[in-house]
Amino acid sequence: MSKEKKERTSNYRLTLVDDDTHDKLWTRKFNKLNILVTAITSVVVLLTALWCLIAFTPLRTFIPGYPDARTKHDAIQNAIRIDSLENVITKWELYSENLRRVVEGEEPLKIDSLMAARKQTREITDKDRAGLAMKDSLLRKEVAAEDKFDVTSGRTKTLPIEGMHFFTPLKGVVSQGYIQGLHPYIDITAPNNSVVMAVLDGTVISAGWTDEEGYTIRIQHDGDIISVYKHNQKLMKKTGDKVSAGTPIAVVGGTGTTADGDHLHFELWHKGEAVDPTKYISF
Repeated sequence: MSKEKKERTSNYRLTLVDDDTHDKLWTRKFNKLNILVTAITSVVVLLTALWCLIAFTPLRTFIPGYPDARTKHDAIQNAIRIDSLENVITKWELYSENLRRVVEGEEPLKIDSLMAARKQTREITDKDRAGLAMKDSLLRKEVAAEDKFDVTSGRTKTLPIEGMHFFTPLKGVVSQGYIQGLHPYIDITAPNNSVVMAVLDGTVISAGWTDEEGYTIRIQHDGDIISVYKHNQKLMKKTGDKVSAGTPIAVVGGTGTTADGDHLHFELWHKGEAVDPTKYISF
């Protein structure tokens, strides 16, 4: 008999009674098993609700270390900037190589597309980069030592570049500024058929056409200064011509495969180094 009592399940009752009338308002019977099941179920439901609250609401951003929308946006923007910088570096390396070839009288490189050039740049080895750096240094020395059309012989160079008065090459808007190493020149947009003018007195050292740069003219000035004007619609001067500051030398255009609309690609070189034209010329 005692054994049966031990094996019998203990039952409990929870009753809600009105204190004044002693009427039973609510009654619930349960045992230990019911309590255990109810507790486990409550914990599971609570944890599930908490997980849903964190996973599908902005509350998850309050967890330390959790990336928020701003962090993801910044990561995407940084990836886009890196891709843009790779394209700019690719263009600059190809530009430097083509400039060297033009100075040496060789044929410029033929680039089918920017994507092909980008793929080629990504495959450049350390040895190739060292070779490009050496070629760039040689090019700078050649520009610095250029005296074939030296217009300063027999003259005294009394003014530094900061003291020279430059003529504005084109009346327009600077659409893209100078960035050292990445974009060492400026782009100036202007209406079609606008006249391009020489920035200083000098001598035309080259004037002609290339597939990438279109109609291009280069002028040697006093003080080891060279100005370059690219993507013109047509040229008004030829190699060897003497020009004065403000003299019309070309008509703005969008010639060449690297041009994007009518604009003037303008470079200013001083002692073999590309400089920011906006520091010396008022646009």
